Amino acid sequence: MSAPQRVLFVGIGNMGWPMAARLLGAGFAVAVNDAVRGRAAEFVAKVGGVEAGDLAAAAGQADVIITMLPTSKHVADAAGALRAGLTRDHIVIDMSSGAPSATQAIAADLAPLGVTMLDAPVSGGVPRAVTGELAIMAGGEPGALDRVEPLLRAMGTTIHRIGGLGSGQAMKALNNLVSAGGFLIGVEALLIGQQFGIDPGLMTDVLNASTGMNNSTQKKFKQFVLSRQFNSGFGLDLMVKDLSIALEVARAAGVAAPFSNLCRELSASAQGMLGPGQDHTALAKLSEALAGVELKG
Repeated sequence: MSAPQRVLFVGIGNMGWPMAARLLGAGFAVAVNDAVRGRAAEFVAKVGGVEAGDLAAAAGQADVIITMLPTSKHVADAAGALRAGLTRDHIVIDMSSGAPSATQAIAADLAPLGVTMLDAPVSGGVPRAVTGELAIMAGGEPGALDRVEPLLRAMGTTIHRIGGLGSGQAMKALNNLVSAGGFLIGVEALLIGQQFGIDPGLMTDVLNASTGMNNSTQKKFKQFVLSRQFNSGFGLDLMVKDLSIALEVARAAGVAAPFSNLCRELSASAQGMLGPGQDHTALAKLSEALAGVELKG
């Protein structure tokens, strides 16, 4: 069976917009939909494609539906709106950072229609979404993944097939858990070093030349924390959601995860202290508050 060419992309936020743009640039026919009024029309005016107002009608004109939404609840709502337009051989790819159990439940609901569901969350942030260099963690039926691989290749440079449906989302949550742990311990180390008398910028350079190097030391500390910009493009609310999913996976697997719980509780505490809508790099402000010290650029 040939690769699908017509895509309905639901959710063109910070990540969805450049991802949908990459599909258009690769020659796919793309219809876009977003809950924010006027955003789909803006995308069409600036990038191209067509606006999809009625999701069920738009699904009938597509081969593949991609969802890139904040939570599994939003994906379930979108699936309900799409349902009347879905038929046998449709493929739904949830590229959101969702909960594996929720994705499996949505797939079970759509299965009687003959619809195949895949999960394919991404890592790399907005900059790599723009360049099409995302890391994609895919889960689901191998034959369906074969069919949609050209679409995924338009958005990412590394596509890892993790396992069955939901395994990609489990991997994404665990990836973000590791990222959060590295960020938290790195910020704490910078605070200790600064109070000892070491410049945090210099300390970041040394960490990046040493075994303490991680994604946060390379791409977050100078850029978003020491600069006091706190605008990496990935929200703290979403990070707390992903850490909660990682803990759900741990509980289901019967794995004790004390450090994972601590990372989640610290992140949730920062969320409560700072309020909604904060960038995840603002998590550093909680560590600063606990230490009674602000990092200097």
